[in-house]
Amino acid sequence: LGIDQRPTVNDITQGSFKSRRYTSSTSKHPNETTMTENGSSNEKDVVMVTGGSGLVGQAIKTYVEESGAKDNEEWVFLSSKEGDLRDRKATEAIFDKYKPTHVIHLAAKVGGLFANMAQKVEFFRENILINDNIMECCRIYKVKKLVSFLSTCIFPDKTTYPIDETMLHDGPPHPSNEGYAYAKRLIDTLNRAYAEEYDCNFTSIIPTNIYGPHDNFNIQNGHVIPGLIHKCYLAKKNNTPFTIWGSGTPLRQFIYSSDLAELTVWTMREYHSPEPITLSVDEADEVPIKDVALAVAKAMEFEGEIIFDTSKADGQFKKTAANGKLRKFRPDYKFTTIDEGVQKSVDWFLENYETARK
Repeated sequence: LGIDQRPTVNDITQGSFKSRRYTSSTSKHPNETTMTENGSSNEKDVVMVTGGSGLVGQAIKTYVEESGAKDNEEWVFLSSKEGDLRDRKATEAIFDKYKPTHVIHLAAKVGGLFANMAQKVEFFRENILINDNIMECCRIYKVKKLVSFLSTCIFPDKTTYPIDETMLHDGPPHPSNEGYAYAKRLIDTLNRAYAEEYDCNFTSIIPTNIYGPHDNFNIQNGHVIPGLIHKCYLAKKNNTPFTIWGSGTPLRQFIYSSDLAELTVWTMREYHSPEPITLSVDEADEVPIKDVALAVAKAMEFEGEIIFDTSKADGQFKKTAANGKLRKFRPDYKFTTIDEGVQKSVDWFLENYETARK
């Protein structure tokens, strides 16, 4: 997958979860009803996040803990061993236990290029099972809002740029990940179908390249920014050159995980349409990989030699996404700059090196 971004295996897992809760105010039971001073009822909203232990889930948790929770909200973050979301009974047990009123659905079976090519049936079937169980349980348990995550890698292989939400089904995806891509595309199809038939408030988010704390910093299997951070760390430690694969010229849009977390919570609360919404920095904020690598070196205080290995393939030159729909709702939203986000990511990696995924 090179420098393309999709949530990592540990971020968005295959469907086993163990819960972790955060409550913004004291409560004894999920979804309980309390009485206000004037005698009116105040039902508590229970927001359940599947895949809550990874990059995006942890960013949402941090945002909620620091500033994002409302007084009537309880947040449940699911991680491994709570139950297998591929299994309907296990999924129903989770809904019975937590009685969510809102769901942010990050969980999926994901993998790298070669896994996607070798296991197209499994990537399709397991994601279909997970998504069907979550969506149907949201209907049965009368969940007020479901927000699911899609990916730019599920767009048509042959398309024009910038891509936007209306182009999702305009052609087949790249053959290498068509099992995963078609399963994900069907979330969008079913969001509209559930709205039409059952009046469900289901929608989806299309993020661009995500990075930040709790990322997967594996050099071989991680994505571009965490991979560069780990590679630069080792170059500094071993006093060797910091080598970047490719020329560094391809352009990408990167969104810092805390920005995505804040906008995801906003989507849950304020964006009420079954049509997907792209959460991305502006087109003008596309950056060359070379600039990202130099930002990593600066943040790491690396003063050694920097080499761009042009014998390695660059991949697609650009995959620009338009965020016009987001800007209609949030015209003044200020994204974290790439320099600031990279510095925060490097600082987190250094502080958590022993336990970071790598």
